[in-house]
Amino acid sequence: MSVALVCMSHSPLLEYADPPADVTAAVDAAFDQARAFVRDYDPTLVVPFAPDHYNGFFYDLMPPFCIGYEALGVGDYGSAEGPLDVPTAVAERLAEWVAERDLDIAISRRMEVDHGAIQPLEILFNGIDTVPAIPVFINGVAKPFVKMARVRKLGEAIGSFLATLDDERVLVIGSGGLSHDPPVPQWATADDAQRALLLNGRHPTAAARDARQHNVINAGKAFAAGTATIRDLNPEWDQALMEVFTSGDLTPIDAMSAAQMAEDAGNSAHEVRTWVAAFAALGASGPYTVTSSFYRPIREYIAGFGVMTARTAR
Repeated sequence: MSVALVCMSHSPLLEYADPPADVTAAVDAAFDQARAFVRDYDPTLVVPFAPDHYNGFFYDLMPPFCIGYEALGVGDYGSAEGPLDVPTAVAERLAEWVAERDLDIAISRRMEVDHGAIQPLEILFNGIDTVPAIPVFINGVAKPFVKMARVRKLGEAIGSFLATLDDERVLVIGSGGLSHDPPVPQWATADDAQRALLLNGRHPTAAARDARQHNVINAGKAFAAGTATIRDLNPEWDQALMEVFTSGDLTPIDAMSAAQMAEDAGNSAHEVRTWVAAFAALGASGPYTVTSSFYRPIREYIAGFGVMTARTAR
């Protein structure tokens, strides 16, 4: 058994925005480096930790964590639709393992995942079913949020299970963040139409999905032009967090509060919970080394954009 990691920001605007050429080249180079890392490692199993953006999980029932026994992409922002190759028997054992370690875990036998889970698989593997994958949803948009220590413990529990898979080369993926505050409605300030979406917006019409996506695309253009009212990016916050991940000691993250995270880095900065879980899962197998680290604040993507790769010493 061995474990490796790729953590990366995602953005629905990757294919819809036009950053300066040097920024695009830098992001492409970081993706190429991550792809080479994954090619060299040649994983036999992938565990993507990902949020959702009210495409698969809604306020009619919003768990803090969920393990997918089966999963399919919903196809938002041009991402791939259809089933992932989920090894259901292994996913069932994983959920039982986590539950036995005093962590409440939801399960789904038909998890619907959006670009948050799909984009890394397409970037790293050029498809969503080319390697077996067990998706793990971590709520990163919908209040209330569990404590960060709980997210770290979830990652450690999953990592301890992965350590029992003697014949597997496991790649854990953390998808999301870093600082960003896209125009995702908040329940407390949402109007009736927005609340209907947040409560249960499953399977929208093509026109409804297109309208919602164009709202984000237009927000990205306004943010890049400096005319949007959303919270600014916070490169200092982003890079300080990446330094914690590099250190191998994740316990300082336990002190981070949900309210302060939103204040410092935007409402969607909670997506970094996926990075916390992924690094905790990696660390459960022993000391690790970060092999590459990239960061740029990219207004066109409404994201503090980071990519990190790491491996255990085993």
